[in-house]
Amino acid sequence: MSAAFFVTGTDTEIGKTTIAAGLLHAARQRGLSTAAAKPVASGCVMSADGLRNDDALALLGECTLTLRYDEVNPLAFAPAIAPHLAAREAGVMLDVAALRGPVQRVLDKGADFTLVEGAGGWRVPLAGTATLSDLVISLQLPVILVVGVRLGCINQALLTAEAIARDGLLLAGWVANVVDPHTARLEENLATLAERLPAPCLGRVPRLAAATPALVAGYLDLSVLEV
Repeated sequence: MSAAFFVTGTDTEIGKTTIAAGLLHAARQRGLSTAAAKPVASGCVMSADGLRNDDALALLGECTLTLRYDEVNPLAFAPAIAPHLAAREAGVMLDVAALRGPVQRVLDKGADFTLVEGAGGWRVPLAGTATLSDLVISLQLPVILVVGVRLGCINQALLTAEAIARDGLLLAGWVANVVDPHTARLEENLATLAERLPAPCLGRVPRLAAATPALVAGYLDLSVLEV
């Protein structure tokens, strides 16, 4: 039976892609077929093949199904700014309708384990009053929350978990990604997160000099997700 999840984070630049690629690698190690999507990405670089995003390429590299780049990342923008602003500058309507179809096509490929990675946090704006969370609601995907462990992360994590619940979605699990290993009272903070977040922890990933998917996978436990 196939399983699919949406990966969000407590903020931007907290390692969503690092963890998502690690989760995909862990699934591959279990003999599962994998697929991924990053429906919108800004900060892309022009290549001979067009605009390319490092995060989307990292996810594509962990997919066992044959996917084209544009299937994984259908909307790519060059400016390293909020996606809705980048889309506006490019004259693209960034709404749920523009994102849902491409993501659904990846989901329909039926991989054993599929991840859809967001951009930034849970309430990243799209066009008008819509947010990226509206896409997740439309797809009814359970959510994996990447907590960037640093000062202030408890508040961000709990607020995100509350928003996910208010949106009627399941928080399937969370990952502690230690972006600041010098965080004061690190163990106490992790214990507080474990006590207060309404979902199991899939793993604690330390700050790594080279956070390859294979190395990150060693810190993650997919059995918690029952896939």
